[in-house]
This record gives sequence, C-alpha cells and structure tokens, in this order.
Amino acid sequence: MTIFSPGLFKHPSRSYSIVGVGLLGTFTYRHKYKINRVSFSSSTPSSYYCRATLSTTMEEVKPAFDSDKAAVLVNELRKTFNSGKTKSYEWRISQLESISKMIDEKEKEIVEALQKDLSKPELEAFLSEILMARSSCKLALKELKQWMMPQKVETSLATYPSSAEIVAEPLGVVLVISTWNFPFSLSLDPVIGAIAAGNAVVLKPSEIAPATSSLLSRLVGEYMDKSAIIVVEGAVAETSALLEQKWDKIFFTGGARVGRIVMAAAAKNLTPVTLELGGKCPAVVDSNVNLQVTARRIVAGKWVCNNGQACIGVDYIITTKELAPKLIATLVNVVEEIFGKDLMESKERSRIINSFHFKRLVNLLEEDKVSSKIVFGGQRDESQLQIAPTILLDVPEDSMILQEEIFGPLLPIITVERLEDSFAMINRKPKPLAAYLFSDDEQIKRKFVQNIYAGGMAINDTILQVTVPTLPFGGVGESGMGSYHGKFSFDAFSHKKAVLYRSFAGDSPTRYPPYTPGKKKQIKALLSGKLLNIMLALLGFYKD
Repeated sequence: MTIFSPGLFKHPSRSYSIVGVGLLGTFTYRHKYKINRVSFSSSTPSSYYCRATLSTTMEEVKPAFDSDKAAVLVNELRKTFNSGKTKSYEWRISQLESISKMIDEKEKEIVEALQKDLSKPELEAFLSEILMARSSCKLALKELKQWMMPQKVETSLATYPSSAEIVAEPLGVVLVISTWNFPFSLSLDPVIGAIAAGNAVVLKPSEIAPATSSLLSRLVGEYMDKSAIIVVEGAVAETSALLEQKWDKIFFTGGARVGRIVMAAAAKNLTPVTLELGGKCPAVVDSNVNLQVTARRIVAGKWVCNNGQACIGVDYIITTKELAPKLIATLVNVVEEIFGKDLMESKERSRIINSFHFKRLVNLLEEDKVSSKIVFGGQRDESQLQIAPTILLDVPEDSMILQEEIFGPLLPIITVERLEDSFAMINRKPKPLAAYLFSDDEQIKRKFVQNIYAGGMAINDTILQVTVPTLPFGGVGESGMGSYHGKFSFDAFSHKKAVLYRSFAGDSPTRYPPYTPGKKKQIKALLSGKLLNIMLALLGFYKD
C-alpha cells in the first residue's frame, strides 16, 4: 500500500516526482508516472500517515533498481563473501581505515549535506554525527584483533580430555536500512560493525535525507571496496526490492510500524534482524534535584538533540504538582538562554525534516483539549519548517501527543501527587528505548532501575548513555530488539560458533552401547561431581 499526498498532481498528462508516505515511511519516489486521474479523501488524521485513494490507474515505469537487479547484486556480494576476502583481518582493517580517512577528509561535505537535509547546526552535526561515527571507527580499529580472537572456555569431565572455544564468524551478506534523523552516523555505525565482523554489506540510506544519501553513495564508492560494500539509493520500490532478497542479517533503524514490515519480510527466509526503533522516552524529575542542571540536561536531550527528532530524546516529563511551576520556569530560562528570546530566529536548532512531519506535529498541538495546555512556545512557520520549543502542562492522557511518539520539539509535562505514581504511568505504555530519572534519592533510583522497563537508562542526565561504547544500545518490545555500539556492533553481525577439540586418547567405552548396570554406575559416578567417585569411575572400578 502506498499513500500519496494531495496537491502534487497539477497536470494529468505530465510526469512528476511523487512525495508521500508508504509502507516504508515518508518518501520521495523518483520514478515517473503517468497520472490519469486521482481523488483523495477529505480528512487528514493526526497519526503518522495520511490516507488517499487512487480512483483509476497509474502506469508505472519500471524502476532502475528492481527485484531482479537486487538479486544480481546480492549474488555478486555472496560470491565476494564466499571467496573469503572479507574474513581476513587485513581486509577488515583496510576498510575501517578507509572509513576513518573518509570522515577526516570529507568533514566539510558531511556538514554541508546535513545542513541541506535538516539545517543541522555545525557543532551539533560534528558532535552527533561526525564524532560518533569517527569514535566507533577508531574503537573498532583499536580492538578488532581482540574481538576476532577465539574465546577459550572450560569443558566438562564428560569430554575429558578436551578443550573448547567460541569463534566469532561473519554472518555473510547483510542489509543495513538506515533512517533520516541522524542520516550519517546511524548509517555508518552499523556498517562499521558489519565490516569489523567480516561481512559483505549493502547500505540503504534514507531517501528522506537526500543530500546525505547521495553523499554516502558517492563517498562509499570512492573510499570503500566496491566488490563487498555497496550503497543502494532510492525509496519504497528500491527498499522493497532489497527486502525480497535472502540476507544473512537485516539491521533496520526506524519506526515500529515499518519495523514490523521488515521483520515480516525477514521471516520468509528466517533472516535474523536487529530492529532499532523508538518510543515515548520519559524523564521523571524529583523535587530534590539541582533544577538548573536538570533543566539544561533536559533541554540538551530534547531541543539541542535534532530539535526533538531523536529516538532517545525526552518525549515527555513526569514530575510532582508542587515542582512543576518551578521546573517550567527553569526550562524556559534555559531555552531562552541557549536559543535566544526570539525562538523562531534561532540558528541553533535543526528544522523539521519535511512538511508532512511538520503538519503531523501541528495536528498534535491542535487536538481538542491540547492546544489550551500550551504554557510556552507554540509558534510555527511552515515555510521554514520550524516549530518553536513548546511546553505543555497536563494534557489529557488519552490525547495523541501522549499516545504516539512525538519526534519533534513538543514537550508535555504530566504532574502526579507522588513521584512513585509515575512508574505505573510509564509501564502502561509500550517499553521505550530510553528512560530518564533526575533524583538524589538512592531509594528512588533503585526502584526506577528495578521497576521501569526500557531499552536503556540514564540517571541525572539524558542521551549520554549512547556515547558509552561498553554499554549496549538497543530497545525492548515495541522499541526494538537486538543491540549494538562498540563490541556489541561486532557481535550483532557475528555468529558465535561453538567448537570442541578432542584427541583420539581417552576414548571411554562407557559412552557406547550396550548400557549394562556397571556402565550406568560409572556414568552416575562421573556426573556426581564427587572427586572420589570420578576417580573410581576413571580407574574402571565400576564393572558388571
């Protein structure tokens, strides 16, 4: 099913690029169509997709990259992988060094692409995109030899004499489908893990960030081994063609709705998946905190972080009725300190990615019983795709802004009588990708960690948990499955192969039929764990 946005078809006999929302998200479909006649429903719901119907026919020109070409691509990559080329330490290091070189040499072009796609401020682009990808690459270069070494493990007496190890082997040919909100780092980070693990890789960047997608395609072709690492650009048709193929792993970053589509496609070939999704990430604020520091860190985890368009960004706040006015006042002061009094003129925030998401956010604000709850901000400019940092107080719990992931600069604050009441409120919703608590109470901290279900947490801060390479980053339930970052990225694209080594010595007749009463006693003695019994069994004292 593909859903098209009305107002784009101005002449029935011409060809247009079609912008809309399909099974794989909002897209720019770059193939030509002859439109005979189109009709649309009159209502536009406030959820993540709009509805439209095609009343007659659309004659589609076959896209340049279809299922047949995707199959050829995968077959060629499988030949490369089967040759053993990607498995060597030398190849992996050379490709990681190429990525590091690419980031260093093309930093300016990367920043420019992010500016075109999202109007990302230069410092934000450097910290959240370039530095994150560079750090991941440098860590892999430093630790790869250690990651690749077989892990020695103990054996049991039942296999004596023997030794055993766990060997990390590459999965094969893998597909990475990236997203638009951090289109550079969230594309390269899993690719770094896939290369470090020794796989051949296809990267499908998001067409919603076309400048970064085009740049990645060009740079990967220029710096990387084209026989093993490929970028496929495109939209719904190209992604669908890729999903029809048999992969050894699919790594997807995006929303839960599309995650289900990816998982269903993977299930046809029993392909394992890592799904990095999202959800409504709460921040619970206790009354005993340093309000100034708390507010700055919440602002950093909301508006400084891609203007709220981040899967781990603060989605809503829960605090006590008593603290709420003070917290709001402090948040407002920090926002104006960072972005200025005229919020719409600030150049320190990214813009909303496109007009569809702009309208979706406006619909959340304009819902009945919600618009009256705005206590700060609310200004908007569709021509600039900008919405000011907006704070709302005590919106109804059944409103859309509290039901679906906001993914924008709107921040509802919900008040409770007791802070512990927030736990049940959070757990009534699907498990989020991240949860945050601000408190100096050690008991509250313990209860929060023990009782709140989330992919990850930060106590007294926001979003920084993803910068720690020794922590896995991933979701649970609706927020995803599997994890990556650091060695976890290497593990995500590796199979842990169990290997047992034995010599021809120590071949006990005990394991072979016929199983006489004496043999049964001997087996029980060996499995008893008692040293005397084991020694007697090995010396052959248990006989028929």
